[in-house]
Amino acid sequence: MHLVSQEIEKYIDQHCSDESDALQQLNRKTQTDVLMPQMLSGKVQGQFLQMISHAVQPNRVLEIGTYTGYSAICLAAGLQENGKLFTIDVNEELEQIVKTHVEKAGLQHKIIQIIGDATKEINNLNETFDIVFIDADKQNYSLYYDLVIDKVRTGGFILADNVLWSGKIIDEKKDKDTQKLAEFNDKIQQDNRVENVIVSMRDGIMMMRKK
Repeated sequence: MHLVSQEIEKYIDQHCSDESDALQQLNRKTQTDVLMPQMLSGKVQGQFLQMISHAVQPNRVLEIGTYTGYSAICLAAGLQENGKLFTIDVNEELEQIVKTHVEKAGLQHKIIQIIGDATKEINNLNETFDIVFIDADKQNYSLYYDLVIDKVRTGGFILADNVLWSGKIIDEKKDKDTQKLAEFNDKIQQDNRVENVIVSMRDGIMMMRKK
């Protein structure tokens, strides 16, 4: 199910700034050589993430779910001079693709790859984050949120991808992933520590600002 028509998606794409060379190359590499390329953030969402990063000008960013590194490169766009982005993923098979394209983007000194279980690795990070991007296994979204909320500064942002789950989020009968996402969305709506809005971009992004 498309949240908006394919014609509208095409129009949006045509009226969005072009990808950098490094992102174009990574996009092509992902589409041709990696399983489930639909997981890639892509041009429009990538530009959105870059704009958020430029607006916040973060010193520290945490990404949960690296995949091939596209969103990490986008989120690193607005980092301060000595800023760092930590990105965690359990899939070591994609580590070299990420490393190669992070280097092509000239961000190897700013993006730190962590291979491991995010539910454990988050606790090892003694950092205060300006932006957190959650885009990993849907079953653990609520747990990831609980693990990061106290590590986000007041006024910082948490973004969670895929919260509309191809529109299945409003189905009466939900599969396991959809049910967990619905529980996560309800949890955020009831949490008075944050302000929140769902942006119906692509597969839906829950944006939260810590009060």
